[in-house]
Amino acid sequence: MNNLAFKQSGFLTKFRFISFYCATVFILIALIGLFSHGLNLGLDFTGGYLTEFSTQQSLSQGKMTELLASYLPDTFQLSSAENGTYWSVQQADNDISLKGKTWLTDFAQQSGLTITPQDAIYIGSQVGEELINQGGLALLTSVIVILLYLSMRFEWRLAAGSVIALFHDVIIVLGLFAWLDLSFDLTILASLLAIIGYSLNDSIIVGDKVREIMKRNSEKDVNSIINLAIKATIVRTLITSGTTLATILAIWLFAGESLAGFSISLFCGVLVGTFSSIAISATVPQLFGLTGDYYLKKEQEICPLP
Repeated sequence: MNNLAFKQSGFLTKFRFISFYCATVFILIALIGLFSHGLNLGLDFTGGYLTEFSTQQSLSQGKMTELLASYLPDTFQLSSAENGTYWSVQQADNDISLKGKTWLTDFAQQSGLTITPQDAIYIGSQVGEELINQGGLALLTSVIVILLYLSMRFEWRLAAGSVIALFHDVIIVLGLFAWLDLSFDLTILASLLAIIGYSLNDSIIVGDKVREIMKRNSEKDVNSIINLAIKATIVRTLITSGTTLATILAIWLFAGESLAGFSISLFCGVLVGTFSSIAISATVPQLFGLTGDYYLKKEQEICPLP
């Protein structure tokens, strides 16, 4: 039995370190995507025109794109809903006067479609700039508060593992959006804040268990302690992640294109957050030199034996 436990512990250690190096590679790939492609910022940040209309006829997105491309003089993004009868056209902010619903009348006449205008929104570039600043400030504030909380709650190496895991999760999601050229808007920014909270929750659970075992079994080496902590929390983590992913998947499949980016971001964030709680937040403290008798030494320093 002891031999089996030893083999399992050795396998878990190898899995943790292999996962850690894989996570490092994923971060590098994500950073390459961010620096080479950049984020495809949506109208919330860049400013521009959003025009929504419905058609009596049901058309494929390819056919509607073809019709609009021959009419609109600039690039645009098109999305559809309700089986190709409800359309949303996004255009960048430029000097061409296409604001409002005026262009839809000409387009209906030229295309021969029966078009009913639904909504038209103009977002100025100044508003988009303010949203970028405010969104960045929200992310920065949340990270600073988290750093303060972790510094008070954990030993610094355990705190460092949680923080690195947090940055890993956010960078991976941003890299995914850069590589796939998905639109990055305010809903995606909101999902990043949710991912930060989810990632922190997973990391704190593992860190708390590591601290608890270290206080009870100071004679164990740190590798065994971390493996025990992962074994004690892995079932809870997988159940929580599974139910969360099921909910997000339902939103992705049934909520429509307006929440597709939000769902993709959260789905990816929960997956990598679960992965990083083992690969990074549990492994970094060991790499940084955490020892199994840390809390015993700390108590001896506070109350030295006579």
